[in-house]
Amino acid sequence: HTTKYSKPVAYERRFPTCHLIPMFVDSDVIIEETSEDRSFHKIERRCKLDVDAPRLLKRIAGVDYVYFIQKNSLNHRERTLHIESHNETFSNRVIIHELCCYSVHPENEEWTCFEQSASLDIKSFFGFESTVEKIAMKQYASSIKKGKEIIEYYLRELEEEGITCIPRWSPCPPSPTKPVVPLVIPALPITPTISIEALPESVNEIQGCKEGSSPPGSLNDALVASPDDKLDADYIKRYLGDLTPLQESCLIRLRHWLQETHKGKIPKDEHILRFLRARDFSIDKAREILCQSLTWRKQHQVDYLLDTWSSPQVLHDYYTGGWHHHDKDGRPLYILRLGHMDTKGLVRALGEESLLRHVLSINEEGLRRCEENTKVFVRPISCWTCLVDLEGLNMRHLWRPGVKALLRIIEVVEANYPETLGRLLILRAPRVFPVLWTLVSPFIDENTRKKFLIYAGNDYQGPGGLVDYIDKEIIPDFLGGECMCEVPEGGLVPKSLYRTAEELENDEIRLWTETIYQSASIFKGAPHELLIEIIDASSVITWDFDVCKGDVIFNIYHSKRAPQPPRKDPLATHGITSPAGNNVQLIDKSWLLGQDYSMVESPLTCKEGESVQGSHVTRWPGFYILQWKFHSMPACATTNLPRVDDVLATLQVSSHKCKVMYYTEVLGSEDFSYNSFHASGKAFHKILECGTVGIFAHSSSRGFVRSGTDVG
Repeated sequence: HTTKYSKPVAYERRFPTCHLIPMFVDSDVIIEETSEDRSFHKIERRCKLDVDAPRLLKRIAGVDYVYFIQKNSLNHRERTLHIESHNETFSNRVIIHELCCYSVHPENEEWTCFEQSASLDIKSFFGFESTVEKIAMKQYASSIKKGKEIIEYYLRELEEEGITCIPRWSPCPPSPTKPVVPLVIPALPITPTISIEALPESVNEIQGCKEGSSPPGSLNDALVASPDDKLDADYIKRYLGDLTPLQESCLIRLRHWLQETHKGKIPKDEHILRFLRARDFSIDKAREILCQSLTWRKQHQVDYLLDTWSSPQVLHDYYTGGWHHHDKDGRPLYILRLGHMDTKGLVRALGEESLLRHVLSINEEGLRRCEENTKVFVRPISCWTCLVDLEGLNMRHLWRPGVKALLRIIEVVEANYPETLGRLLILRAPRVFPVLWTLVSPFIDENTRKKFLIYAGNDYQGPGGLVDYIDKEIIPDFLGGECMCEVPEGGLVPKSLYRTAEELENDEIRLWTETIYQSASIFKGAPHELLIEIIDASSVITWDFDVCKGDVIFNIYHSKRAPQPPRKDPLATHGITSPAGNNVQLIDKSWLLGQDYSMVESPLTCKEGESVQGSHVTRWPGFYILQWKFHSMPACATTNLPRVDDVLATLQVSSHKCKVMYYTEVLGSEDFSYNSFHASGKAFHKILECGTVGIFAHSSSRGFVRSGTDVG
């Protein structure tokens, strides 16, 4: 195609976003360099993509967007544009590498040649490797198909603007402006002179630059002399620790920039230093995450959290974590007995918002304790040590909404409390721990993961164990030490403390979304029914529910015709209400089982206090009805008289009412093939076989992970 040298210009119009590529949401410039004679231009961007992937897969992965790093190198001398991109998200699980090249045709310089290649290597992805491969191939094929169309669109746009020819590059004399002298550290063993370039006069100067690019006078620009570049040596040694001259300079520059541009409270040097360390002392990157964190703290009044937050009683009784003296380095020591914690019960009783607020208060208390220990030990202490005891960890802790809440909490802590964890000691890791680690580790910063020390069984008692990090006198009694630990022992949160979706919705704390669970009341003669319409066969219906009160029978039915509009609370006319939840009837009394609708799963009797999870692979399209029905107590087989236990149980069910809290989801057949779903299901069943009996016997709950297909 005739280009008149305008292809690179047309290509640049795709940024920072392109309406012709719906999944391309945004992009930020990370690095931009131009040679002195302007013959070479290099730009590196961080691109944000909304990949067309199943909603459940995004939830399992814990991400809404995928980020790619793209490097564009435009060489005017050789008349080439090289484009290289790779994924930043999940780079430890999936490796995507793409190369593109625009060049001049060797026989006709007005023609453009285009070459493109890509590679995909999926190491692991939560059991959905084949699904990820299909999604990646689909996106790549779509990208190739639209690439030529998009370039031609922007070429036409240039022509409409009257730009039909871009002058070719020609050598020109260097710019008369004085070049910035780069920092040079001589090889001789002498202390280099570190200098700082003048900061921008106002924040408007920075905001006026292209978003994501380094503005004139950027904090990452080269250094120029200034008398205020140095901090007092005693101050550094006392409060900040060992800093190189360059690191000291970075701290001063970022602090000066905050003083000139940030409206509000300026954080202490120790806090600024944490963000610099988290980004390897890249000032622009540290400034970005620090400003985001300061805005977040102001928005949620985090600075006043310790004064205003009062933990609910259920946290005092069942949250198995607390502060316990300090380690050998003087760091505050936090102990978390995760294996004894009923994470599902806490989420149901409090919601994610209260749990998040509590974890934030722990981190704020940690910062306060670091300041105190810095004074006590007369040396800088900027982080704490966390000891996690996993004795008792089982499949109950892998409850999906609980893991989801954990991942979101990790995300908030990673973003706003970087470099606060000095060491993490994980003790008595059971066989199920690798499953939890596989889910959680991708969302933890690599530098943080390096601080993890994991001990299985009683390994922590030997050489290289706890005594290397904690004084023997303060090892907790439950780990074989002599020190009494005040951390609660936890236990199962009573079902009576569970709150409904409506109650959680009225909670004053609004840091995360409302609960995904719904509540329903079931009466004798009035079951609760939920309608799910299936368009495509081989879809997967999943459910997760708790029987909070009474015993119920769970059924799944299929009908080819749609039920009539639901009838709510049919007993309300008789003065019976269901204040704790709704009650919906779908199956008409005139319908005949086997004629108007059919049963597709065997009835499942669920006792009070049980937790039930399961799935069903549909065979036909149509309408599926999930039903929870009141379970009447059977009479004794040898007599017509009811048993004593039955009578007592009946008396406990007031007004013949049961209560359930449930969550359902449908996985589409176009997104997940049965083979990949079945493969992941088999892996999960193997995990259950390793520990189901002991797990559920201990937790007094029962989990059903069943994959069934429609029957007759």
